[in-house]
Amino acid sequence: MFSVVYISSRDMNEAKMIAKTLVEERLIACANYYPISSTFRWEGDIEEDNEVAIICKTTTEKVHDIIDRVKQLHSYEVPCITSWKIDEGYPGYLEWVKKET
Repeated sequence: MFSVVYISSRDMNEAKMIAKTLVEERLIACANYYPISSTFRWEGDIEEDNEVAIICKTTTEKVHDIIDRVKQLHSYEVPCITSWKIDEGYPGYLEWVKKET
């Protein structure tokens, strides 16, 4: 099975550092970055901030290792690291993801 892992990061530098580490360690096949604006409650206050979303493609068996590794690398006390399973996709692409992770 295959999964997408979504991570929000402080800025583009952190996003690229996290993604490069995950690719180098063969935990993910690739990552995409998107600038985002976030609204959230933190320690009782409503906060707004600019962040960078990281979309990672991987095999489902690697998700727990990714979560553990991102927690080590991330600057946030409670980073957003979530995943969802890929039900279907282009077989050639999914084979590439499997080969690279």
